[in-house]
Amino acid sequence: MSAEPSTPSADAFQGLLQERYSCRAFLPRQVDTATITRTLEIAQRTPSWCNSQPWQAVITRGAATDRFRNALCEYVPRHEREPDFAFPREYRGVYLERRRECGFQLYDSVGIARGDRAASARQGMENYRLFGAPHAMIVTTDEALGVYGVLDCGAWVNNFMLAARSLGVASIAQAALGAHPNFLRSYFGLAPDRLVVCGMSFGYEDAAHPVNRFRTSRAAVDGVVTWVDE
Repeated sequence: MSAEPSTPSADAFQGLLQERYSCRAFLPRQVDTATITRTLEIAQRTPSWCNSQPWQAVITRGAATDRFRNALCEYVPRHEREPDFAFPREYRGVYLERRRECGFQLYDSVGIARGDRAASARQGMENYRLFGAPHAMIVTTDEALGVYGVLDCGAWVNNFMLAARSLGVASIAQAALGAHPNFLRSYFGLAPDRLVVCGMSFGYEDAAHPVNRFRTSRAAVDGVVTWVDE
């Protein structure tokens, strides 16, 4: 059997992917503007359809994050979700299994018993408390670009998170923040043709918090690829 192919770049990239995780407890310490800007500059190399670069981001810092956090926690309990892009209709088969595995790991880490809906609802609200993060991000796309604009934004979000990790910054992408786009457009003064893809919380992780100690699994390559030789 031949040795596994490797280069320093491949090893570094794999290391970043293994280091990155969805952080759900942050320290209040701000990320300096130079570090955020460097992260954004790296993420700007993300490829996109016809180089359209549809992503636009709003990033909060300082007192603006706390104002946004408070506004979310006041608004969300009183309003139904109204995402610009439909949430999954159904999780089934292996997708349901993976979702449950992740959920059980999360609940076990913070001591929530299975079936305790009140506790799980309180944990769900942590999304809108931004998990205590000092920064929030809202990512939007141009409505005219359709699904491909969303795909390009997803690639940019992934690259932002990896770039952040390379600079010692933790993050979590959040569909929950995209569930109330009309509120976000009003709050941040976004144009009506900017559709909300998702949000993100980022900052420095609270490594001592038990919620940050579990890691989700990944399927083996042969479980996601069909090889065609002839």
